[in-house]
Amino acid sequence: MENFLKQLPKLAKDKHNENKKFFDKLKKKPPKNLDYVMQELHDREFKKTNCLNCANCCKTTGPLFTLADVERIAKHFRQKPQQFIEKYLRIDEDNDYVLQSVPCTFLDAENYCMIYDVRPKACREFPHTDRKKFQQIANLTIKNVAICPAAYNIVEEMKKKLPV
Repeated sequence: MENFLKQLPKLAKDKHNENKKFFDKLKKKPPKNLDYVMQELHDREFKKTNCLNCANCCKTTGPLFTLADVERIAKHFRQKPQQFIEKYLRIDEDNDYVLQSVPCTFLDAENYCMIYDVRPKACREFPHTDRKKFQQIANLTIKNVAICPAAYNIVEEMKKKLPV
């Protein structure tokens, strides 16, 4: 896994143009069964992928925090939402709440999330490869391929299974 993680940014960069063309075609004419195919590919990949062996998403990027996330996590810490925001978050260039720094403050040494049960929606859904209307998040998926080995594998399988 470690070697694959080291190679992943280069592999993703090498596949970037190919992936972009594929997703552009997919957006124009998504197959009727796309959501079904994506769910199948996602489930198959995550039967053999253990995120605890990687946690690259938590180490290299931070999620967006919705107001619902802030309220839920603040309550977990028995804080007011504003206290949680001041301690852990900042507003990014898109005016979204994000972590002040990465790796994630809530990731422990064994790659466990210390707020797993109340983690942000973005974390619960990452890498978003089982999302409905998958073609709508092409740009996000292309970014995630460089971060998540499972996303990389799913996109590679997708290109074999869905000739567009």
